[in-house]
Amino acid sequence: MNRARCWTLTGSDGKSWCSTRPGIFGGHRRSKIYGRLDCRAALQAIARGGYVKHRVFFADEATAIAAGYRPCAVCLPVQYARWKAAQE
Repeated sequence: MNRARCWTLTGSDGKSWCSTRPGIFGGHRRSKIYGRLDCRAALQAIARGGYVKHRVFFADEATAIAAGYRPCAVCLPVQYARWKAAQE
């Protein structure tokens, strides 16, 4: 029996669900920030420890935004600038 792998992703409602495909964005549940999986700031935080406990994953950017997360200023500077301008 060939069993598919399950990746736990966060939906637009903030609830976790099982996906047959990995997410393409990661986020931090407490700070409500999302970014690329290779983000320098996130990788540094993971290396220091503590960050992984609150990490979530999203299938796409639209889902992260719908769940109330904002773009990371380090790895998504254009999206962050747009978000920041919309806040003012």
